[in-house]
Amino acid sequence: MNSYFALLISIFIGIGGQLSLKAGALQSFGSKINLFLQPYVLVGLVSYFVAALFYIYALKKIPISVAYPTVAISYAVVSFLAHLLWGEPFGVKQIIALLLIGLGIFTLNHS
Repeated sequence: MNSYFALLISIFIGIGGQLSLKAGALQSFGSKINLFLQPYVLVGLVSYFVAALFYIYALKKIPISVAYPTVAISYAVVSFLAHLLWGEPFGVKQIIALLLIGLGIFTLNHS
């Protein structure tokens, strides 16, 4: 498997994990133990584990100084999806900040 493809898979699984954790956090869970037994939270945690496996594979060939900042693309996707799913803020400040992150990722991967 191509290392950059593994990194991309890691990023998308991580996005799914983050959204699952948010969905679980919004559920009524009573005790702290029940929080970790929440299906969305469990899916989120498993997603992070699987994403980490793909990320480790990607690190075999991609320098961490490139791979780690590239994962930041997930910030943009999660922010946008959180806006669509839960109405979280996504205004001019967020857009400018995410464009700057995107510019940094582009610069790192094309230098």
